Amino acid sequence: MDTVTSRRHLADLVLLLGRLLLSLIFLHEGLSLAASLCSTLASFSKLGLPMPVAFVVIALQLGAGLAIAAGLFARLGAIALALFCLATALLFHTNLSSQNELLHFEKDLAIAGGMFILAISGPGSLSIGGLIRSRSTALPPSVAALL
Repeated sequence: MDTVTSRRHLADLVLLLGRLLLSLIFLHEGLSLAASLCSTLASFSKLGLPMPVAFVVIALQLGAGLAIAAGLFARLGAIALALFCLATALLFHTNLSSQNELLHFEKDLAIAGGMFILAISGPGSLSIGGLIRSRSTALPPSVAALL
């Protein structure tokens, strides 16, 4: 029997799976950049980017990736990473005559699209934010929306 409750549970499971899959690439990349910091700084320098940008990118990927995976401030993390993906696509994957660059450009756009969808839909009830919302009746609506 297809009930509203069973559809809601399925939607929450799909949101959890989607959050984990979307966050994985950023958590992995952030950890990789941090683990080989000297190489990361050299790569950023070759691109003409100052050292602080590398630290901001690492913090963004790890912080927003964790927010999305845990479902706490997932909307903010999703918006931040969506904008990051758009910027990366438009600034660094510009040689669209190269099949590899075109592929990275399209992947960045696709990930940004997924992040925008997550920002609108929210993390679902299988999240830390969902748990906090379900247990607290005194949250202001603006705070509840951010969780």
